[in-house]
Amino acid sequence: MTQTRKRSMRASLLLAAAFLSGCAVGPDFERPAAPPTVTYTRAPSAAKASVLPAQSLAAGADVPAKWWALFHSSALDLMEEEALKANPDLEAARASLSEARELYLAQRGGLLPAVGISGQVQRVKDSSVVSPTLATPVPEFTLFTGQASLSYRLDLFGGVRRGVEQMRAVAEQERYQYEAAYLSLTTNVAMAAIQAASLRDQIQAEDYLIAAARKLLEIERRQQDLGQVSGADVAAQALALAQAEAALPPLRKALAQQEDILAALGGQVPSEATVPVLKLSDFTLPQTLPVSLPSSLVNQRPDIRAAEAALHASTAAVGVAEADRLPDLEISAGFGGASTVLSNLLSPGNQAWSVAAGIAQPIFAGGALVHKQKAAEAHLDQSRARYRSTVVAAFQNVADTLYAIEHDSDAVKADAAALDAARKALGVAEARARLGAMSGGSVLTIQQSYQSVLMTMVQAEATRLADAVMLFQALGGGWWNRTNGPIEN
Repeated sequence: MTQTRKRSMRASLLLAAAFLSGCAVGPDFERPAAPPTVTYTRAPSAAKASVLPAQSLAAGADVPAKWWALFHSSALDLMEEEALKANPDLEAARASLSEARELYLAQRGGLLPAVGISGQVQRVKDSSVVSPTLATPVPEFTLFTGQASLSYRLDLFGGVRRGVEQMRAVAEQERYQYEAAYLSLTTNVAMAAIQAASLRDQIQAEDYLIAAARKLLEIERRQQDLGQVSGADVAAQALALAQAEAALPPLRKALAQQEDILAALGGQVPSEATVPVLKLSDFTLPQTLPVSLPSSLVNQRPDIRAAEAALHASTAAVGVAEADRLPDLEISAGFGGASTVLSNLLSPGNQAWSVAAGIAQPIFAGGALVHKQKAAEAHLDQSRARYRSTVVAAFQNVADTLYAIEHDSDAVKADAAALDAARKALGVAEARARLGAMSGGSVLTIQQSYQSVLMTMVQAEATRLADAVMLFQALGGGWWNRTNGPIEN
């Protein structure tokens, strides 16, 4: 064979090997395109508050990693940090991510040859009838054997590579599930803190109303003694006081439960936790709320990224199932020796080696392999549908939150005006009642109106804060700006 022909054959073999190593059956994963929409809502949202403090949306602005700091509450900052350090659910999510990453690295080892060594020491006494073990007959001896082995699966159709791709996608999915758990935890802490503050303000308002009702009852009784009001007026005011007092226990119960929630989110049992005393005045409503562009949302929402990774894993699983139906080629080699003297184990006369290649092709498995591939393809269709569903739900989530923020300001403005009017009316009524110029029933009606408006105002302010929190959650929570993220894949 000429030198030119040898070179040509060697080049052909190298090209064939390169072709085979790059060939992988099954569909290649392609990231789904983001929805073409440029807005979240059907009409541009003004979302500008008409009451102080002013609030507006900043389209295209980035969400900070510690978005809760925008509320300027040192107590909230502390609770968030403690929860991130001690919450057991977040710890479990991190451990699950570590497990998935290690499984991916273990699967990746299948791309490399497997190398091993083995050895044995054996005491032997030959039979006097059967042929001896050694070439030179020795009836009793110690035999030392050792061998190094190498095996490599050529992965002709990319089944191993698709398996590695699948496990990497699973690890990626776990990463974004960790981010989702992180975002859920920080959101829940903020929401529970705002709710606790709202309940505390409602309790304070209820205490004020109880005190006012008790004072009015005293006035009514004095006027009854003077014959200026009837017993019915006194009874009505006593009923109002009792109703106001009855409203306190449910509020205190709800507050205690919210504080228990904050303790649990911080990884503590309620009896050992110290929960800060919060009021709505401890929170500052962010004046500017960042709103990511719709084209960026699919890259920022952890649930969308997790669904995308699940789609990637399902795509690779089809290739694994298809490769299982095709031939599998493996080569192996071994080198070692045997000797009755350990120092001579690898002497030329004691050496032994072997080289082997094996191929396996499934012929009949009762249709199991075909149906496994079809099942993988069906699961891929399911993953595509789930991804689309996750994207649609995410855009709906952002749109709903933007609508809520826009209408929250109108609600707070109306409630503030109603509260101001009710406060003035109640002041006039109480003054006239002290002079005996207004009946207890009339004062009671105004008092009840004031109570209702005051509670509504507190709840509206809490809702406005909570909807700002929900917007940060809907936009993904700024995890991409964190410097201390989870384990990288």
